[in-house]
Amino acid sequence: MPDRGFRNDMKSLSIVCSLCTWNGLYKDYEEHLKTSHPNPICEFCEEQFDSTIRLEEHKQKECTKITVPCALKEYGCLDSVYRVQLQEHYLSDIHQKTIVNFIRRLMSKGTNEQYERASGMDVDIGQGASSSITTTTNENISTQMQEVYDDMQYLSNDGTFIWKITNFHEKMMDAQYERQTWIDSPPFYSSSNGYKMRARLYLNGDGNARHTHMSLFFVLMRGRNDAILKFPFNYTVAFCLYDQTPPQRHIIDFFQPDTRSSSFQRPRSEMNIANGIPEFFPLMMMQQEGNPYVRDDTMFIKIMIDFGDMPKTSLLYALSLNHGLPTNVQRVMIKEAERAALQQPYETNIYENKVGCEESAM
Repeated sequence: MPDRGFRNDMKSLSIVCSLCTWNGLYKDYEEHLKTSHPNPICEFCEEQFDSTIRLEEHKQKECTKITVPCALKEYGCLDSVYRVQLQEHYLSDIHQKTIVNFIRRLMSKGTNEQYERASGMDVDIGQGASSSITTTTNENISTQMQEVYDDMQYLSNDGTFIWKITNFHEKMMDAQYERQTWIDSPPFYSSSNGYKMRARLYLNGDGNARHTHMSLFFVLMRGRNDAILKFPFNYTVAFCLYDQTPPQRHIIDFFQPDTRSSSFQRPRSEMNIANGIPEFFPLMMMQQEGNPYVRDDTMFIKIMIDFGDMPKTSLLYALSLNHGLPTNVQRVMIKEAERAALQQPYETNIYENKVGCEESAM
């Protein structure tokens, strides 16, 4: 609690009103607000409030008419957007390219000077506060840019991706209360010049599976080399929800794309309609105490595209491999499993009649 001397110093402090040209002593400011600004109005949306405190809360968190610059303005992303559209902007091509270009410069030069530049950015945190009111600290920005750099180092470009989903219970609550019904994985690629993809997870279910199952979908995205790739996309998509306990009873499911669906044609927008498995995993099992699929509030899902029409046993084996092994070792082990599977000609194809379903209208 401030001592008496501090309070006395505050009373004699000269300040300027943020709502008009009035200036005077801090001790007189409250009376000025009551007499001159009893019902302050937001200059952006013209909504009226019963106090300046409520007005400031509105400006920081609620006003849909406040325009803010992109967090990466200094690095080439020059868009200014309404605050409520920031999250959408962050997913846009121009913003993503700015991030990638910045990281490439870091990767190519890797100098201390550039890391210092990253740590020196003042960036809007995207939580609804205007850049004039709330900016992240230099330390936070440095951490965020380092995380992006690390992600670039481990970007998947072999048609497989292990999606680590943290803060599971918070995300599940968001889905149940329909604050955020689905989450998207980071993009991954089939090769350095191949298809661009991601997964989409409805934690509380989608469509007819709402409140009963988690729904897991595959999303084909617009890539830079689509003009020379083969469409429709016609490769089996496999999902694996990892059991994080020693029994390793992983949940594995597959689907074959319906090549008549628009989901698997060449993307003409940023993302095609998601397609996959609405009833991927029962919520009743996920909600059981001590379920093995969520540990330390974290869940892992692997997405794997089968470009080689593997037999069932080989694909199941590939999904269950120890991912701490080097990629080349995993490939050798998968090839050996395929050769063993070829000696069992009676085996039927797991994908014979199973096709994916589109997500419901969002």
